[in-house]
Amino acid sequence: MIYVENNQECFVQLWRKLERTRQLLGGQYKRFCIRNVLKAWFGMEATDDVIWKVCHMATVDGEPQEGWNELPAPSLYPRKHRELLRAIVAVSLGISFYRIDLKALDAAYSIAFPNSTPINVNKKRKI
Repeated sequence: MIYVENNQECFVQLWRKLERTRQLLGGQYKRFCIRNVLKAWFGMEATDDVIWKVCHMATVDGEPQEGWNELPAPSLYPRKHRELLRAIVAVSLGISFYRIDLKALDAAYSIAFPNSTPINVNKKRKI
């Protein structure tokens, strides 16, 4: 069981825990997917309803993610994991998906993976 908050310190821990969970599941020859991540983090609280809510909220390019689909490494493909962590925090705290502090979530990624390219999906583009 993990403790979840909507702040940068918690997001750094979640990004790091996500990478450790990927390594742990790989060492156990288990699939690194949303279902197994939630089961590892929340244990018996990760019911099918919770898993469905997280998968439904964690949409990438308009497509909800599926619980058994293999996830890539968080440091290489952060977009799916950004949406996954956003959905986990929203479901855990019972708040709206849109109330998650995205700037803190993106800054936490840069802290957890300092040699990676920073993510900022919501930046303004010049035309």
